[in-house]
Amino acid sequence: MKSSTSRKYHARVVSNILVSAVIACLIEVFLVANLSMVADYVLKEGSENMLFLMIAESDVAVVLVYLLIGILIFSVSFLLLQEKSIRYISRISDAVENISHGDLNTTVEVVGDDEFSGMAENLNKMVAEIRELMDKERESERTKNELITNVAHDLRTPLTSIIGYMELLSAKWDMPEAVQHKYIDIAYTKAKRLEKLIVDLFGFTKLNYGKISMNVGKVDIVKLLGQLLEEAYPSFMDKNLSYELQSNVPAKIIMADGNLLARLFENLINNAIKYGADGKRVVVKVNAEEEIVTVSVINYGYVIPAEELPLIFNKFYRVEHSRSTNTGGTGLGLAIVKNIVDIHGGTVDVSSDSNGTVFTIRLQVNFDVNRENFGKIG
Repeated sequence: MKSSTSRKYHARVVSNILVSAVIACLIEVFLVANLSMVADYVLKEGSENMLFLMIAESDVAVVLVYLLIGILIFSVSFLLLQEKSIRYISRISDAVENISHGDLNTTVEVVGDDEFSGMAENLNKMVAEIRELMDKERESERTKNELITNVAHDLRTPLTSIIGYMELLSAKWDMPEAVQHKYIDIAYTKAKRLEKLIVDLFGFTKLNYGKISMNVGKVDIVKLLGQLLEEAYPSFMDKNLSYELQSNVPAKIIMADGNLLARLFENLINNAIKYGADGKRVVVKVNAEEEIVTVSVINYGYVIPAEELPLIFNKFYRVEHSRSTNTGGTGLGLAIVKNIVDIHGGTVDVSSDSNGTVFTIRLQVNFDVNRENFGKIG
């Protein structure tokens, strides 16, 4: 590309030189022929004018004048032919100077289809890429600050409670045993919430910044979901919820990372238990096709407002903050779900209305980590 552009530019310059030389030669021939004719005529008429005599005899001084006139004509012609390119180069140079001073809104109009228009196009592309990179850097900085703020807040809240109850227990030795047990239970619950937040935070960070390696193998997704529902039985009982697993096949083997899938669906089931208690039941549906497996986790509790649906997979986002605080949500569970689905090359959607809140996961049966470009994590 560079060689081609250089050749085009050199060809253009050589062409302009040749054109300028032809113009200069034609004018010189015209000038010399006509001046010689005029000088001969004047001398024949009997005039002894020194200038005409020098022209007629092609004196050295006259030749030098002809040469200077030829050089002048050539230079003017060449500059006129190069003027368009010179103006364009000047505009590109001004744009580069503005960019160097930090003005990333500078662009150069792309005119024609030559080496300079290509240069302008590349310059505009470079500026757009720099702008995009800076926007990403600013967004990354904003996200980092948001992450620090949210983590500090979410760590401080349970930690403050733990310290408060521990201070009460250490300050009052004569406290009734029942009250002691109550405070210890509260502190233990807060400590478990703190532990979950830290685990979720580390898990999210590893997923979001590609610090986790995938171990892809054969996974029976129907069996996996059945096991996860059975493991969550105490939580279902605690919330007075029933659950049901519906599948159009008795078993379905897919290629995936079993541990990550377990975490994905565990988060969705826990989310359904927390926010679906009012609906009295949770349904998990599996629809297996040849290439795609669709898993739907449905609860019939709290309806998520339509304007909040696009935001619920954002880290630390909580639907109805006070309600999430009461249920112990960290705001990272669904962000982790989204990341695990993404690195498996799948999709996740959510809908919520009076007929239930449905999280729908679509996964490829024959997932290939290399084909799906594992580098896209986060």
